[in-house]
Amino acid sequence: MTIKRSGKVTIKDVAKEAGVSISTVSFALNNVNVINPETKKRVLEAARKLNYTPDLNGRNLKAQATGVLGLFLGAIRGPYYGELSDSIYHACKEKNYELEIFLSSDSNHIMTNILGRRVDGAIVLNSAIGEHEARILEEKGIPTVYIDRISESEMSSSVVFDSYNGGEKAASFLMELGHKRFMLIQGETGNYDGIEREKGFKEALRNAGITLEKDYILKGEFEREAAYNSVTAFLETGKPLPDAIFAANDLSAIGVMAALKDGGVNVPKDVSVMGCDDIEMTRLMSPSVTTIRTNFERQGIIAVEELTNLIRGEHGKVITINGRIIPRGSTIAKD
Repeated sequence: MTIKRSGKVTIKDVAKEAGVSISTVSFALNNVNVINPETKKRVLEAARKLNYTPDLNGRNLKAQATGVLGLFLGAIRGPYYGELSDSIYHACKEKNYELEIFLSSDSNHIMTNILGRRVDGAIVLNSAIGEHEARILEEKGIPTVYIDRISESEMSSSVVFDSYNGGEKAASFLMELGHKRFMLIQGETGNYDGIEREKGFKEALRNAGITLEKDYILKGEFEREAAYNSVTAFLETGKPLPDAIFAANDLSAIGVMAALKDGGVNVPKDVSVMGCDDIEMTRLMSPSVTTIRTNFERQGIIAVEELTNLIRGEHGKVITINGRIIPRGSTIAKD
């Protein structure tokens, strides 16, 4: 039975709800591996049920500013994350804030750090923060900017790429080059930008009367190796080559080009390849990679601006950033 309290939930309440000692609760919440996994699971479920908000510094910080903004990431691989983090850091300095980066896929740890008032506000690019956690952040009055989903409320804003439009642009650009058979390399499973780019790409093809065949939709996970492996496996099937391939990000596009080269396929003579983001590596490849410049450095700057606005009491809003196509050597008109 859940404890009903009118005041602040304490660690004692969590211990009682879970049927364990206070020290066991502390071990579970701080990920100290000295307790049984089932016990840890029971404690974390009790803390979630009670919406327990730990006081990380041993005192109530609710009314005190920390001068720190938090960036909550679920991964930090590839150029995008590094350049985004760097732009956020410099934008924080301009606003006289420190930046603390939290890398975790554990929703309880993430919520502990946010609700424990270690930061004045949060920038979130993390699928571990789902609808349930987002509702708690809103209820607790935590200023939050999401860069991986749409959210607009009193305490939350979104700064996202118009990735649907990016997918449409990619399809239109490739069709204008005369290509008719297409392949799509998907993004990371569950990722907002990957999902939206795929939707926009498919819709533009559908409007042109072109069906993207199931066998020509491959996993890429925003990673070079995953895209390489998917395309290599496709080539081994002996199915007809596509005229053009759109990869959900540039790392995937580079993996695609490497797989095609190793498979004896010439880019762009045999197959045109296009990516998205315009990371520095696209300009160094041979051939250089046609891409969509998404301006992710600008995304970080705007995210900090929006977060400081929320902290000052402004209502949240959704800001979308449009990309533009950068034609390079990996795409050519079909003969």
